[in-house]
Amino acid sequence: MNNKKLREGLKIRKAVLGEEFVNRAFAEADEFSRPFQELVTEYCWGTVWRRPGLPRKIRSLINLAMLTALNRPHELRLHLRGALHNGCTKEEILETLLQTAIYCGVAAASDSFRVAREFFEEINKISRHTAPGGRRSITKARGI
Repeated sequence: MNNKKLREGLKIRKAVLGEEFVNRAFAEADEFSRPFQELVTEYCWGTVWRRPGLPRKIRSLINLAMLTALNRPHELRLHLRGALHNGCTKEEILETLLQTAIYCGVAAASDSFRVAREFFEEINKISRHTAPGGRRSITKARGI
């Protein structure tokens, strides 16, 4: 990668979405889809997410609201994890989704609540175990 924005975007994307997810996205990309992965990484992550005007936590909450409005449950699930990585609490996510019910519609918010409930149930199952060395999971640190 010789493009500075692409390199910086890759760092941010990994920090938010997780290194495993991003590495897999690039590893599974073929000749057809690799340009899309590079575009997303360079412009979404290396340009917009890198800007200093909003903290990552706020960007994450905005993303959850927009993904609800657009009815994109797969991306919503991915960005729920990113929101936790960026310091959002379960309560802040709840309040964001409640706000979407008013402005995006109850049906859209209903789907997002379902996805979020399933996500947090999965996280709670995982967080019952401690990481190697006795470290607690990110979710315990966020009160989930």
